[in-house]
Amino acid sequence: MLKTRLTEMFGVETPIVMGGMTGVGYGELVAAVANAGALGFIVAHLFPTAEELHAEIKKTRELTDKPFGVNLTLLPSLNPIPYDEYRRAIIESGIKIVETAGRSPIEHLPDFKAAGVKVIHKCTSVRHSVTAARLGVDVISIDGFECAGHPGEDDIGLVVLLPATVDAVDIPVIASGGMADGRSLVAALALGADGVNMGTRFMATQECKIHEEVKRGIVKNNERDTLLINRTLRNTSRVARNAISEEVARIQQDATKTIDDVRELVAGVRGRTNVLKGGDLDGGIWTVGQSQGLIRDIPTCQELVRNIMTQAEEVVAARLDRMAAGAEAAPARVPIAAE
Repeated sequence: MLKTRLTEMFGVETPIVMGGMTGVGYGELVAAVANAGALGFIVAHLFPTAEELHAEIKKTRELTDKPFGVNLTLLPSLNPIPYDEYRRAIIESGIKIVETAGRSPIEHLPDFKAAGVKVIHKCTSVRHSVTAARLGVDVISIDGFECAGHPGEDDIGLVVLLPATVDAVDIPVIASGGMADGRSLVAALALGADGVNMGTRFMATQECKIHEEVKRGIVKNNERDTLLINRTLRNTSRVARNAISEEVARIQQDATKTIDDVRELVAGVRGRTNVLKGGDLDGGIWTVGQSQGLIRDIPTCQELVRNIMTQAEEVVAARLDRMAAGAEAAPARVPIAAE
């Protein structure tokens, strides 16, 4: 069993995290992740009110006695988001782990700190990680260019961004972007991480309540089947390559186009309703990472976490230990699919 600062801080069995995912991070999946020995996050903004979030936390606690947290994504919105109420619901429900993303969590940190809540903040650059650490967050989750959703605007891959971040802060760092198996975990730990965040990989699990066609699409797709949109708007997003995202990218080849020219195409509700619920892979924009090129099965969360840890141990034993001993080491090709 691998022990890191992350497993020690949060009392989880493995250094594997399923961060918050819009349209995906509901309690049933989070509980399955927790029961498998990893750390999962309910997404607060999936629930219109703090009362509904509180009820989801309660339901999740009925499904697991293991640690889990809540994601609080801080973004500008045309419709007011009840962040203060969410924060109160999190604290009052006894949640001790929060993942923040988007804007700086500075206005929420005093209350969280007073309540003994540990805060993981998602960043896409070293400079933002340094700022977040100075403000008092407990862990940095650093997103490389490979990640689903918003990779930032610097286009830095994780193999450089991760060790650069580790060198710049003195708090634990989670590697995010391109992580999907035991090899990913070993590589991230070697680069200084205390854990890995896997989003796309957990979408393709049996407990994830998205349409089966989406899961099969992730398995079928390769690492080239994503697309970057909204580059000209300085709000870059990595999404699945489909008819809608290709149309958005075509429109945005003209740098004079604004969000109004693509608003209907990129509407989040369209992706959640038509794709994640309806199974129409061309029905809207949906986020997925380059790690889908490493995903070949749809296991239970229990099988997935067990297989990742088994593969990680076998990679170390079959390749790294042999190399350290001076023996010729063949490339490790350890199957991760459940037998």
